[in-house]
Amino acid sequence: MKDYTYCHSLTVYRRRQTIEVKIGNTPMGGDNPIRVQSMTTTNTMDTASTVQQVIRMVEAGCEYVRITAPGIREAENLKNIKNELIARGIRVPLVADIHFTPNAALEAAKHVEKVRINPGNYADKKRFETIEYTDEEYNNELDRIREKFVPLINQCKKYGTAMRIGTNHGSLSDRIMSRYGDTPMGMVESALEFVRICEQENYHDIVLSMKASNTRVMVQAYRLLVNRLDAEGLKPYPLHLGVTEAGDGEDGRIKSSVGIGTLLEDGLGDTIRVSLTEEPEFEVPVAQALADRYSPYRNGVLGEKEIGVKNPFEYHVRETTVVEDFGGDNPPRVIADYSAQELIKADQLKAVGYRYLSATDKWVSLDTASDYIYLGNQGLHMELPAGLKAIVDAPQWNSNRFVPNCFPLFTLRDFKLNKFRHQKLNFLEISTSTIDELPKLDETVVLVLRSDMEHPLPSYRQFVLWMEQQKIKAPVVLAQKYSGMEAESFQLHAATDMGGILIDGLANGVMIRYYTPTCNFNDLSNSTAFGILQAARTRMSKTEYISCPSCGRTLFDLQSTTAMIKERTDHLKGVKIGIMGCIVNGPGEMADADYGYVGSGVGKITLYRGQEVVKKGVKSEEAVDELINIIKGDGRWIEPDEEAMESNLKQKF
Repeated sequence: MKDYTYCHSLTVYRRRQTIEVKIGNTPMGGDNPIRVQSMTTTNTMDTASTVQQVIRMVEAGCEYVRITAPGIREAENLKNIKNELIARGIRVPLVADIHFTPNAALEAAKHVEKVRINPGNYADKKRFETIEYTDEEYNNELDRIREKFVPLINQCKKYGTAMRIGTNHGSLSDRIMSRYGDTPMGMVESALEFVRICEQENYHDIVLSMKASNTRVMVQAYRLLVNRLDAEGLKPYPLHLGVTEAGDGEDGRIKSSVGIGTLLEDGLGDTIRVSLTEEPEFEVPVAQALADRYSPYRNGVLGEKEIGVKNPFEYHVRETTVVEDFGGDNPPRVIADYSAQELIKADQLKAVGYRYLSATDKWVSLDTASDYIYLGNQGLHMELPAGLKAIVDAPQWNSNRFVPNCFPLFTLRDFKLNKFRHQKLNFLEISTSTIDELPKLDETVVLVLRSDMEHPLPSYRQFVLWMEQQKIKAPVVLAQKYSGMEAESFQLHAATDMGGILIDGLANGVMIRYYTPTCNFNDLSNSTAFGILQAARTRMSKTEYISCPSCGRTLFDLQSTTAMIKERTDHLKGVKIGIMGCIVNGPGEMADADYGYVGSGVGKITLYRGQEVVKKGVKSEEAVDELINIIKGDGRWIEPDEEAMESNLKQKF
């Protein structure tokens, strides 16, 4: 039987035990708490600005600060930054971020507590070439890497400097790509080549990361990395978690939570960096909020008994019966919960993506419009827009069985006693704690699965894996209610609780309700539901922006540029646009994007189609128009629907 082990349990939480790595006065791994960190966006040669930004980050709670060192001059200036911080009483560990330049890494190791290298470009130059290697030729390449890498190991030993070996999905070397492809295995092997050299040299102060902008790839790569470390008898090194180029605002927070939160639920992760296209001090509270959910549960039980097994390193959608538009090849469905408020007016559906235009007597719906609304025990008092269907409690449905596009939701008790059911679609709500009470299901049933646990993901996973084991193929909708928390906390929790199940292909829909004692927030619940599905790569309903968080290499104002590109293109459903501040984070980091906008000089932009350069040296003031022209030339541009834009869920009404 293939070894799929990567964590203590799929249904019982226990944080992975790692070795402790000393990073200045803030050790990582072992019994230490999950650390939070961020990265400066200033020019590294501007000592005063960098110091001021570091101080703001530390005041926000940052425990490690990363600073780019693209060349020897910047690496040398890290000493001045360090000395100025010490003079001000700031002793936060600094991390030098190195790309392409081994000499800069050697210099930086003298001045900072940790050096981060990217195995994809530390000893290799990327030319996007496919190369056929014999085993002997491949081994010769490994010898070449060793020759370039060992001096850094020796330097780190000499100065007591730790190292992060950080693989990025978008910047795998041509050598790795040629042998392993653009895969989680390629990401893992890229890092392990360097880890093996470290162990041969008896150097163990290392931290590992497997970052990607695609959350599914990221999660699979981290899991596989742990599996391979154990299989080869390598040390259990601490893990740095992060989703690269997550973006900004709501989308950036949800995407980060889906990727990072899934791994934290697995018990993986010793430090977190949330990469938002915002000021770095705004990243820190988000990372801390994710980490804080696990501080009381270092070895606590979040799930129950172990059931089932699933390949965690590849994506496979759970095989289900097709029930109307649930299951099979259908994308996950979104159900809006209106059970706590009476639905009597058309305007109430604005919050879930529908707007009634009285002047033309028609409905406008967005790509993020809910598929169903749950009305509880109230009747349906208005005609719904096309594409929207209703769900009511079974006793209410029994009284109105012939209302079109209205379906019953049964409790376990009602399901067993009620002889009337819909011919095509019936919903059965059941708690994860009543796993042994699930009755025999026919092919019209969709399960609405709820959990009463503070961390629902393990119990969701347990229930669905048990269904797999029992060959029960009913589609599953995850249903969760959130109250008594701020809006951002709600989004972080919901994305963590449901993201991991969706990333593993185990669910067919979501029903999320966020409310306070005085108000239901269906608009936020709806946008969060679609954001989670998009972040988990299971339903693409809007334009996706893969935008980097900025750093000292950035050649334009990323935040304003990202906002400008969004304003012009956010109606392009399913199109992925990479917005990168410099050529280091260019074609590699946005490997998953359809189009790219990359800084290539002061006031100059290079435009990409995938990883292919289309136009170089475009003036920044003309670059967005040129990007749109490329999209138009590919036949992927659509003119925005003014009526739909007017009712956009960014809500201007």
